[in-house]
Amino acid sequence: MAAAAGAGGAGAGADRPQVVSHVQQALSYTLFDCKWVPRSARLLCLGSAARGTGVLQLYELRAGRLALLREIEKAKPIKCGTFGAASLQQRYLATGDFAGSLNVWNLEAPEIPVYSVKGHKEIINSIDGVGGLGIGEGAPEIVTGSRDGTVKVWDPRQKDTPVANMEPVQGESKRDCWTVAFGNAYNQEERVVCAGYDNGDIKLFDLKTMSLRWETNIKNGVCSVEFDRKDVNMNKLVATSLEGKFHVFDMRTQHPTKGFASVSEKAHKSTIWQVRHLPQNRDIFMTSGGAGSLHLWKYEYPAQRSKKDSEGAEMGVAGSVSLLQNVTLSTQPISSLDWSPDKKGLCVCGAFDQTVRVLIVTKLNKV
Repeated sequence: MAAAAGAGGAGAGADRPQVVSHVQQALSYTLFDCKWVPRSARLLCLGSAARGTGVLQLYELRAGRLALLREIEKAKPIKCGTFGAASLQQRYLATGDFAGSLNVWNLEAPEIPVYSVKGHKEIINSIDGVGGLGIGEGAPEIVTGSRDGTVKVWDPRQKDTPVANMEPVQGESKRDCWTVAFGNAYNQEERVVCAGYDNGDIKLFDLKTMSLRWETNIKNGVCSVEFDRKDVNMNKLVATSLEGKFHVFDMRTQHPTKGFASVSEKAHKSTIWQVRHLPQNRDIFMTSGGAGSLHLWKYEYPAQRSKKDSEGAEMGVAGSVSLLQNVTLSTQPISSLDWSPDKKGLCVCGAFDQTVRVLIVTKLNKV
């Protein structure tokens, strides 16, 4: 497999991280999401077969190749998945499908879901979990965002009804929710959900008070949102957009009228499909683009993260972002991305060229 570095872009310096394509595997179906199985050398590919059924494939990384361990067909195409609500002992996978169903699977016996609910009227675009994987305080919860305009939070211990349902109020037009993420889960009580919509809206829901805590609009469809860590006091949030820009919000200080300070960067020439923070360093993140490229970024904090405005109210101060490396891997959009939670620099990405790629990002200790 050819190594790849960002030609002409960042990456001329010898100490910069390099993004090396380690293994790639062609698939016979449309790949929508890929995930590392925690505490293993295994990864999952989720997608849609040509005949309109769902595909779930489990691979293992063995001596420089991907060995297929298991392939399961499901009735409906699978759009997204997360291990976030499961313990490291269980490692249950939660998935959202095209029919609006949320299913939780035991990968050791994946024929019948251990939990299933018809959560939405339309496709589930995005899913996230919290309270599992040995991090994150509080109940094991799963959030789903759908084309039907609603964002719902589920506790798999409770059958059929969501523990929270964020939907448009009467008379408000329903927007396609493209992305959801948990954050602020640093104790038993606190928890937020961030949701991004096709019209550029970003909404922050506080699950403790069951209220809308903050909202903004980035003028363009929001493709991906992620907190730099779910299980800490809210620190940073990255939101990526349809026209190639991303925004980093400093979530430590909320001004009464101005909200959160942010810095934005025009990163890709096309849609930024995903953002994923490095599990071992929350100030490094990767964005994946519609033109088949990956960009690796580092966030630099300002000298002071907050200041007082003329009225004496605290307001945040945004930092800056620098490009560490960029690489083009595919002619098609890279639509999914997941860092290994266990091995620093190991990453998997899936693209619409029906290929899954395992990447190694070097020199992350030096940045």
